Amino acid sequence: MTKIALYSEDRTLHALLSSALGKNFEVFLEPDGDAMDSIAASGACDAMILDLHSREDTLQTRIDTARRLIAANIPAILMADDSLRSTAFELVRSGAFGYCRRPPSIRDLKTQLSRAVETSTLKQQLLSVQQPIEEPGRCDRIIGSSPGMQRVYQLVRSVTNLNAAVLVTGASGTGKELIARAIHNLGSHANKPFVAVSCGAIPETLIEAELFGHEKGAFTGTVGAREGYFEQAAAGTLFLDEIGDLSLFTQVKLLRVLQQMEFSRLGSNKLIPLRARLIFATHQDLAKLVAEGKFRQDLYYRINVMRIEAPPLQERPEDIPLIAQHFMGHYSAVFQKPMERIEPPALEALQSYAWPGNVRELENVIQRAIILAPGNTLRAEDLSLKPQEQEDAVLDDIVDIGDYLPAGSFERQLRDYKIRLAVQAVRESNGNKTLAARSLHISRAYLHRLIRLAEPDPVYNEQTLRESVTA
Repeated sequence: MTKIALYSEDRTLHALLSSALGKNFEVFLEPDGDAMDSIAASGACDAMILDLHSREDTLQTRIDTARRLIAANIPAILMADDSLRSTAFELVRSGAFGYCRRPPSIRDLKTQLSRAVETSTLKQQLLSVQQPIEEPGRCDRIIGSSPGMQRVYQLVRSVTNLNAAVLVTGASGTGKELIARAIHNLGSHANKPFVAVSCGAIPETLIEAELFGHEKGAFTGTVGAREGYFEQAAAGTLFLDEIGDLSLFTQVKLLRVLQQMEFSRLGSNKLIPLRARLIFATHQDLAKLVAEGKFRQDLYYRINVMRIEAPPLQERPEDIPLIAQHFMGHYSAVFQKPMERIEPPALEALQSYAWPGNVRELENVIQRAIILAPGNTLRAEDLSLKPQEQEDAVLDDIVDIGDYLPAGSFERQLRDYKIRLAVQAVRESNGNKTLAARSLHISRAYLHRLIRLAEPDPVYNEQTLRESVTA
């Protein structure tokens, strides 16, 4: 039996529809808008009939409620008399399934309800068929099986179908947009638009027109009306990247949209309901910006409902081989240069590197390596890890000349201090040199050189290290 929620104050209409629609439809009446919101959110009905007929003083409230219910993605049929036909058509354009005159033609209404429910069911079935089977170590297009990434996957799945604000934070190049796309693709918005906007890339003089749109003649140079990003996202997802780059003036405008759930184009007083889900991202410390007066505290609380931190690549070296293999397969196809594997020394070099540019830098390194590689295998010498190589060269100068430095000199004491730090880090990491190198922010190869210098000294030698770890 198809359950129909009738949003109306007319009990006579309810009695008519209950008897006339037949035994395959169960119609229940709900005159309260807040109660209808709860019904739509819980999915307690298969379709809705939204009756716009009301007193003059409550008409706008009824129209606003209808907009909210239409955004809930449950099939909705508008019912209105001829005086409200234009309003009903506008609501149909904003996402309602159809329109029926009041009083209704029972045959037409029954046909529309059947088609609305059938269409909604087919969309859900299509979405479930299109949903990709997740591979181990992946979530949508995000790659990684480290504990840090598993926490990210868990948070992504917990918010996919919740219309709550999400703030994705992390350093540049960590994949914040991939996380936002995963939230969109794995949820009920997957078949709707995903609009990504870099707030820092839009000039301050244009940001308001770009976000909210404008009417013809709204300001000098406009030749026609234009939809802003909020309208383009429709009932999908709007991803606002680098939200920390917005000026305080634009932050006030955005805060009002989040509070009122509606906006207007520049040059127009017509309010447009906000239907899109919003996901925000930044590489900056917003709490610090709030303390410095550069970001509004009330906006910070509005967007920081659910926070997902994208871990830097340096904190998940175990993910590097899988990510590198993915980029190698992708760019070998793009460059039409088949590559078979990455040599173990090359993988070790990749895992030892600090990756200040995170996944984006790794992607660029693999691209260059494919171009430079003479054969079908990526070798360590094909990798361009120059920032770390330059750092190691400077450190090597101190290490290699250490034995020739006068005892007690500043340089000799600095060298010995580095050796002690390396030994202590290995001990604290229970012999795991990768973790030790990461804790000191140096490469694993340089850590090895420091440990080898310690070997002649019985206080630091490798045997002593092993005994201290197993003790």
